[in-house]
Amino acid sequence: MKKIVIFGTGDIAQIAKYYFEIDSPYQVVAFTVDKDYIQEVQFEGLPIYPFEEIERHFPPNEYEMFIALSYANMNKLRALKFQQAKEKGYRLVSYVSSKCTYLSQFNCGENCFIFEDNTIQPFVKIGDNVTIWSGNHIGHHSRIAAHNFISSHVVISGHCVLESYCFLGVNSTIGHNVTIAEGTLVGAAAVITKDTEPYSVWVPPRSVLLDKKSTDLKL
Repeated sequence: MKKIVIFGTGDIAQIAKYYFEIDSPYQVVAFTVDKDYIQEVQFEGLPIYPFEEIERHFPPNEYEMFIALSYANMNKLRALKFQQAKEKGYRLVSYVSSKCTYLSQFNCGENCFIFEDNTIQPFVKIGDNVTIWSGNHIGHHSRIAAHNFISSHVVISGHCVLESYCFLGVNSTIGHNVTIAEGTLVGAAAVITKDTEPYSVWVPPRSVLLDKKSTDLKL
């Protein structure tokens, strides 16, 4: 069984360990974070090592790594640690759920985290360091560039482009042949039907509170 070290000690690292253990050929042997962030000696029953010296304990010719971080700073923190791990010589592994419907003939890049119940259609290309949470639709011939985070129940139609450092909120929808420019933040339930500008923010109309009680309504 191949052995990996996970970077991170937060919720996503905990989730990553769970998925790797139940649904992959990898064994998680340790965690690592920057030494200034080490507060305990163990996480999830495994030792924590300083990232600055991780290759001394787990040589990159014997171990692989997974960067388990969120979308902080529009994915740039995860991208930074991805690059630093590569510079140390590590191969970054990806997790693709066995319950994902992955129909594209192109493999995803390194350090991807692709959850259950996703549908990834033919001719889709997914770059490095992409997180695709559960229950999304990635339409045919679309391209997902590196360092992106797609939350849950997102619809990306066919022939779309998602440039790097984007975040797509839950239940957002991207129309056919739309380019989401670098650094775009698409809020929950937003519908995008035209190309976006770099680092733009899109949100839908807000829900309103009615001056009624639910018991006043006839359902």
